[in-house]
Order: sequence, then structure tokens, then C-alpha cells
Amino acid sequence: MSSITQIAFDKEELRSLIADVLELDVEEVTDDADFVQDLEVDSLMALAIVFRLEKQYGVKLEESDLKQVSSLIQVLQLITDKRTAQAAS
Repeated sequence: MSSITQIAFDKEELRSLIADVLELDVEEVTDDADFVQDLEVDSLMALAIVFRLEKQYGVKLEESDLKQVSSLIQVLQLITDKRTAQAAS
């Protein structure tokens, strides 16, 4: 499977995970929908997302990481970076 296909698959899996946590339709979690402004994510929802991301992808997310992301695409990049760093170490 090519890396482009793998990224697309991962993005859709990630989209589904976030939609599930937020109890939204998958279509509502667009690539650049702002979590706070568009999806009305509060701090408890954010913690639930973090817990699921850590469990699903085997990464450790820091509070500083979370302040840098506000959309699906940014979360995808963060998870990709974390997994790449783990694989390299």
C-alpha cells in the first residue's frame, strides 16, 4: 500500500474516531473544521479525544501538543509526527 493511500486511510479512521467521541456524523468532522468554533469541543471532550488517540495510536500527547492543534488535519499531522518519532527511537 502506498504512503498516500495509508495517509488517506488513517485520516478517515481518525475522522471516524473523533466523530465517535464527539457523537457527530462523520461528515461534520471536515478536514479543517475548527474543533472549538465549528464542532463546539469543550475541555472534557478534548480530554476524551486525547485518551482515544493515545489508546488507538499508541502515542503520548502532552498538553503543549494539544494547544497547537485545532482541526483534523492538524491532529493527523501531530499523530504522524509522534509515530514517526517513536519508530525512529
